[in-house]
Amino acid sequence: MWKFIVRRLMIALPQIALLSLIVFIIALMMPGDALTGLVDPTLDPAAIAAQRERLGLNNPWYVQYGDWISGVIRGDLGQSFRYKMDVTELIGSRLVNTFWLSLLTTVITYLIALPLGIISGRYHDSLRDQVITGYTYFGFATPLFIFALVMLWIFGFNTGWFPTGGSVAPGLTPGTWAYVLSKIHHLLLPALSMALITTVSTVQYLRSEIIDTKQKDFIITARSKGASESRVYNYHIFRNSLLPISALFGSDIAKLISGTIFVESIYSYPGMGQLFVESILQRDSSVAIALVLLFGIANILGTLISDVILSLVDPRIRIK
Repeated sequence: MWKFIVRRLMIALPQIALLSLIVFIIALMMPGDALTGLVDPTLDPAAIAAQRERLGLNNPWYVQYGDWISGVIRGDLGQSFRYKMDVTELIGSRLVNTFWLSLLTTVITYLIALPLGIISGRYHDSLRDQVITGYTYFGFATPLFIFALVMLWIFGFNTGWFPTGGSVAPGLTPGTWAYVLSKIHHLLLPALSMALITTVSTVQYLRSEIIDTKQKDFIITARSKGASESRVYNYHIFRNSLLPISALFGSDIAKLISGTIFVESIYSYPGMGQLFVESILQRDSSVAIALVLLFGIANILGTLISDVILSLVDPRIRIK
């Protein structure tokens, strides 16, 4: 098992290195540089040129890349000109909010998807299956940002059941029960908005796998040996149908972290997604580049996690 993980890590590391190089080259092609926005444009051009030389912005691209990547390895992602603070500290303050939003969305997604997928697959072509399939078709056809706006309008502005922005009510003391409950209250509507849309693919995957598995020879054999229907479904069909879901679990989490961009912007939720949009609009290049790199690394690591989970569920795929 450890050999399998090490092999996957050896594949992931060059991917991350290549990703960092691509991100840096794209950053060089963008208007401005790391000094843009940090200095007063009315300063003496000679002083600005001296500052560029001191920061190494006139060096060849490969020298600049070496300096930048060495800073990234040390945790130095540069300076945000909009917030006037280190990018590492800025992202760290937003990362916690995005983590909790992604975690709650994942929990709600699987709490909805697993029962619906099992019912739809077990009773396929029934009225229950048609209702669930209709829901998945609606979810596939509905853009997430449109659905999030409708949810905000109904449950935020019209009914007032949920807050329409922020991550916690002002004036609460961190660590108190009121603070925790307020955080959860602010999380519920954005998480539910994402979960109701992202769950449809998991429902369809599970439904298709259950229908396919029901027709396989080992299921017919289990029934012919007198196994109860509940044992056939719970032990044989459901267990084997979870393989594709397990394979997608890690990548789904990574996609959620980067997929919160629209939802966080709509709900004014202070996470990495909202920060990314703000950095693009404000041309805060240091923050935007760091977030693109982190989103890419999250997707690479998500694929790695999926491979490891799948190897645990089905040891046959491990490379000896």
